[in-house]
Amino acid sequence: MTKAIHVIPHPRGWAVKVEGASRVLSVHPTQAEAIARGREIARNRGAELFIHGRNGRIRARDSYGTDPYPPQG
Repeated sequence: MTKAIHVIPHPRGWAVKVEGASRVLSVHPTQAEAIARGREIARNRGAELFIHGRNGRIRARDSYGTDPYPPQG
């Protein structure tokens, strides 16, 4: 299973991190830049993207993997 990508607060702005990793992939000055990079990585890996707010709580999520149960119709 592909590990999720998280956009999280960081002392120098916003970071993109793979779930379970001890180090971040990249650090960005704005959340928008971090989200753009996180989306790119999630698309390439077919992973899920979790966007956290300043308080650390998940505020949005997007899935770029294959959906085993596509909706009918």
